[in-house]
Amino acid sequence: MSRDPAVPLLSARGLRVVFPGRRGAPAARAVDGVDLDVGAGEIVALVGESGCGKTTLARSLLGLVRPTGGAVRFGGAPLAYTGRALKAYRKRAQLVLQDPSGSLNPRHTVYDAVAEGLRIHGYAGDERAAVAEALSRAGLRPPERFFLRYPHELSGGQRQRVVIAGALVLEPELIVADEPVASLDASVRGEILALLLRLRDELGLSALVVTHDLGLAWNIADRVAVMYLGRIVETGPVETVLTAPRHPYTQALLSVLPESGGEPVVLSGEPPDPARVPRGCRFHVRCQALASGAAAAVSDHCRTKDLPVLAGDTSAAAACHLVTGTTAAVGD
Repeated sequence: MSRDPAVPLLSARGLRVVFPGRRGAPAARAVDGVDLDVGAGEIVALVGESGCGKTTLARSLLGLVRPTGGAVRFGGAPLAYTGRALKAYRKRAQLVLQDPSGSLNPRHTVYDAVAEGLRIHGYAGDERAAVAEALSRAGLRPPERFFLRYPHELSGGQRQRVVIAGALVLEPELIVADEPVASLDASVRGEILALLLRLRDELGLSALVVTHDLGLAWNIADRVAVMYLGRIVETGPVETVLTAPRHPYTQALLSVLPESGGEPVVLSGEPPDPARVPRGCRFHVRCQALASGAAAAVSDHCRTKDLPVLAGDTSAAAACHLVTGTTAAVGD
């Protein structure tokens, strides 16, 4: 089926996910207004600290968490939430989890782990050939050598490749990878990242890579979206965002990388409770620019004036009152 190349493969507009509070507590705004696109053959990195909402956003994009507001579209068509529609969608968009040990049933062989998706979706072709091809694409060659192995007989990198093969066997158009190398040794991380890049180049596969590591984003992504307290605060081509970050939060995240060459920025305190999002800029209570006086000219706006949702397309923008000439400029 042909598709308009101008239409993003995956698109979210105004996405919100709110979790009710317990015993009368305020509701938690885990995702609080997000626009985000992933184009065909594009790798987008979704970056932020633990608890910023990035995993909830990723799961809502896959239909695993139903959004409270906004809409998700895939290939230009709105995502429907019937069981049948979601089953069809999950064949086209697959999740790769961070911990391969937790993703794989220890009692299932590699063959059964990879074939499981085919069986769920009633695959009518040659199952053995499909499993072999998926394992081979994931870098486990010769694939037949791995068929009867169990997860405990594999290295961490091999287990992650089995998880990726289990996603590839359904021939998806999109992979959402949640911290795909976080549990792996440094020597193996580069191999898995190179694999994802190769899959993009060979298959035209799109990927949304969820990570706390801006260094990983630099190595793999075409575009980056930085998330803080339920909202995207900076976005754009990876070279633009990571070489000339404009949002103080992005600057702080980059400052701790060894290659940054400067003094690390130590943010004060913890991210606020998503049930109690601060008024104004949601980062202002930890902002180093505000604390140092560098943002004195816009300090009132920082504390009282909310910022708009950034566009989800390929344009570069930052939701910061210090930034001018973008959609995030100080309003009237």
